[in-house]
Amino acid sequence: MSISAALPTFVITLREGVEAALVVGIVLACLKKAQQSQLNSWVYAGVGAGIGASALVGLLFSWIIPVISAANPQYAPVVEPFLEGVFSIIAIIMLSWMLIWMTRQAKHLKTDIEGTLTNALQQNQAAGWGVFSLIFIAVLREGFETVVFIAANFQQGLFPALGAILGLVAAVTIGVMLFKWGVKINIRRFFQIMGVLLLLIVAGLVVSALKHFDTAVAALASMDRASESLCFYYERFTRNPSCILGPRVWDTSRILPDDQFPGIILKALFGYRQDLFLVQAVAYVVFLVTIGSIYFRSLGGGVSSQKMIEKT
Repeated sequence: MSISAALPTFVITLREGVEAALVVGIVLACLKKAQQSQLNSWVYAGVGAGIGASALVGLLFSWIIPVISAANPQYAPVVEPFLEGVFSIIAIIMLSWMLIWMTRQAKHLKTDIEGTLTNALQQNQAAGWGVFSLIFIAVLREGFETVVFIAANFQQGLFPALGAILGLVAAVTIGVMLFKWGVKINIRRFFQIMGVLLLLIVAGLVVSALKHFDTAVAALASMDRASESLCFYYERFTRNPSCILGPRVWDTSRILPDDQFPGIILKALFGYRQDLFLVQAVAYVVFLVTIGSIYFRSLGGGVSSQKMIEKT
């Protein structure tokens, strides 16, 4: 095990946690302006419930793989990598969508929160529950993305969870610095940097997802003669260890192994692999070109988050 396994989840939780911290900070500031600070306890309750619900979802995901594998032990070598591949696809879709959606919605964030909060405060007796729901959904949304990413890398053990905890602590610290201590931070630049890192991490997840599916298909082909044809590439080119990923693009295990420094850092943050195959390389480039271009175009339509914070 390596502490580098915690780096991707640290980056993801830090970025998503700061987004949630902005929502919490804006709500607390609006409650203060509206002289409704007695509802602050509902805000903190929503934060705690959102974190707790995210943790429960994480436990559920961590429980699914061992249970399914135990139910069919002979197919465990197939089921485990296949489920990890499925979780990876879910994480790729969710993280990519949230990266682009949040970037596009940044300029409307404060207005949307204020509108929702105003409606909640007009509910009189139910105002507390309205505030609670707003915060709970915001925190759970960000937490769920991290949980799915951890599930997609479940084989790395507790290190991803450690990275998530450290990222959460850092996000809370940034939130306190911004709204409690009045520290000036260029939040827009922060999100831009975190967005690029997240884009590269998710691109690396694309490579990992394909490897999981390749491992699952190879295991199935070796167990069942009727499934041997699924491993079409290996059958035709037996010198190549890939089953469905095509020819090897490079093997840099002797020059820059991905289980030693600095290769292990490049693997964690940028998707580097010492053993890369054609399908993985093409998918990596296609993802960066398509999702990356959409993301960078969306940056031009946003406004400074720093101004949004100052107005609160």
